[in-house]
Amino acid sequence: MTATRPKPRPGVLDIDAYVPGKSSAPGVAKVYKLSSNETPLGPSPKAITAYNEVGRHLEDYPDGSASELREAIGRAFGLDPARIVCGAGSDDLLNLIARAYLADGDEAIHTTHGFLVYPIATLGTGAKPVVAPEKDYTADVDAILARVTPKTKVVFLANPNNPTGTYVPFDEVKRLHKALPPHVLFVIDAAYAEYVRRNDYEAGIELVATSENVVMCRTFSKIHGLAAVRLGWMYGPAHVVDAINRIRGPFNVNASAIAAGIAAIEDTAHQERSREHNSKWLDWLTTEIGKLGLKVTPSVANFILIHFPETQGRTAGDANAFLMQRGLIVRQVGAYKLPNALRMSVGSEEANRLVVKALADFLGKSA
Repeated sequence: MTATRPKPRPGVLDIDAYVPGKSSAPGVAKVYKLSSNETPLGPSPKAITAYNEVGRHLEDYPDGSASELREAIGRAFGLDPARIVCGAGSDDLLNLIARAYLADGDEAIHTTHGFLVYPIATLGTGAKPVVAPEKDYTADVDAILARVTPKTKVVFLANPNNPTGTYVPFDEVKRLHKALPPHVLFVIDAAYAEYVRRNDYEAGIELVATSENVVMCRTFSKIHGLAAVRLGWMYGPAHVVDAINRIRGPFNVNASAIAAGIAAIEDTAHQERSREHNSKWLDWLTTEIGKLGLKVTPSVANFILIHFPETQGRTAGDANAFLMQRGLIVRQVGAYKLPNALRMSVGSEEANRLVVKALADFLGKSA
């Protein structure tokens, strides 16, 4: 039968579009947005100044290779700038990786509660997303390896993982990589790496430096507080970087993002303040919410996953509605196959205390 209108390629209409965290609560005077893992400290003042300076020259195209930004990242981490690619957020780079390395009939593996962009990017290329079950809300190396087939071309690993906040120790990451066929691209998504304070964690730099089939993606949206300008970066082998550069947009990073990114990554004092705030309140929230009888998955990132019973009137949906009435916006994670949980960003002291008090009221307990 002759088509009466253009049709998207197979797989596109199978995609469940990504839905970002809510940012408003109708009828509430003051809102505390804790749904998108944004830093409560905001960006470095130096980054704001650098961003504003660019506004005086909006007629100029940005540097198409983001060379000064790549050099700043290289200095910060001791990396070769030639092996860095920048993008409009790390999700831009994840989609570019999928476009470059996946085709019809290929397979890409991600874990049950992994970042929703992985299956979206996979399906968009005509490839098949393959789900590996997790263990205690944590990626399971053996489960991932059990799902590798001759069709597998990419393995996505969020480490730490969003929305669970769990992580895979570096020894396990190395074990996973060692067992993968050499033609499989291992993508380590380390968007929350700056928050992790564990001796057995490594973001992926070492593995990329010594391998031909590993890339690491990072973002400026979290600890650097530049979510609005959309900025991320990838470190990889020269041949992967070459492939990504051939298909990315010629000006995929805008000038304001470049300037703000350079200033942000050089302001290490601001990063440390953000880390200290997060460590203090991550521990506090985990403890205080646990005292209310709710299970909190141990997190190393800047958010927590709170589990609710399926009891009528006490479900995650009920809790979300209760919090929303008080202007406390958290994230429902049913799309992540976690219908009985809510994800909460670590916020300001005021927001954190208000959430604990509201949850206590919701459960009929004292906080």
